[in-house]
Amino acid sequence: MSLIAFSAGAMLLALIIDAAIGWPGRLYARIGHPVTWIGAAISWCDARFNREGDPPAGRARAGMLTALAVILVAMLPALTVAILLPAGWMGIVMTGLIAWPLIATRSMHDHVAAVAAPLTAGDLDGARGAVAMIVGRDPTLLDAPGVTRAAIESLAENTSDGIVAPIFWGVLLGLPGIVTYKAINTLDSMIGHRNARYTDFGRFAAKLDDVVNWVPARLTGLLFALISRRPTTALAVMRRDARHHRSPNAGWPEAAMAGALGVRLSGPRSYGSGIRQEPWLNGEAPDPRADDLRAGLALYRRAMIALAALLAGITVLLALP
Repeated sequence: MSLIAFSAGAMLLALIIDAAIGWPGRLYARIGHPVTWIGAAISWCDARFNREGDPPAGRARAGMLTALAVILVAMLPALTVAILLPAGWMGIVMTGLIAWPLIATRSMHDHVAAVAAPLTAGDLDGARGAVAMIVGRDPTLLDAPGVTRAAIESLAENTSDGIVAPIFWGVLLGLPGIVTYKAINTLDSMIGHRNARYTDFGRFAAKLDDVVNWVPARLTGLLFALISRRPTTALAVMRRDARHHRSPNAGWPEAAMAGALGVRLSGPRSYGSGIRQEPWLNGEAPDPRADDLRAGLALYRRAMIALAALLAGITVLLALP
């Protein structure tokens, strides 16, 4: 069996397990989560090496060394385990079980569904509270369309970051690939910010995250577009608008989602630091409503089914003698 077939089978199993049960709360309470373990290492390095009195070049160098150290600490055990695992179907099962917590299929759906429920019921405060769990913007300043846009954008971007990208690197490079990706993505989420503390220290982590998400983001946009009910429109909006997004990657799945749902996304947004004037994606379309958020969740579920079918096809075709 080829490495790609082995890895695709393992990623398929991980995807199915996480979609079915997520990461149980009792397990989290007892041992935490692999991402929180990586996060603890990042926080330790941040507290000790990101010193405000250091010059920018020194902080950038410390951030680069921190990122490389965290990646190695995460990747080397994964590589060791991958070498020790048996070949064949038993190895696929064991690899899938280890990779399971590194794919966020269930939690992504549940967090966005938690916004859709109060939004549909007309409970704007409840929807604001739920969306604050998944986005960084100030929820108190969001009206109903703003909450809906934020939730749909988070669903689109995090489908790439939390599901497609880890699976992509897991298929290509096996267990070390998915673990290394999660280390890079966690580094970016914790220190890859454009503010006084992290502009220099987190620069290397942010750039590295852009690199490893370049292909998965575009694949996610293509996946959304092709399984949508408006594939031609979704592809056209993605090609036209994705490059205008502030992120080199997030615009692809978000623009595809905007075209697929027939709504506008992005645009001006409020953070603690003030209003950011971002360009619209599919700007000629209307603002999304609660029904559009539910449609986005339905599109997400179809995307996960299509992704599972693709992984199954790769596994079977490449495993054949």
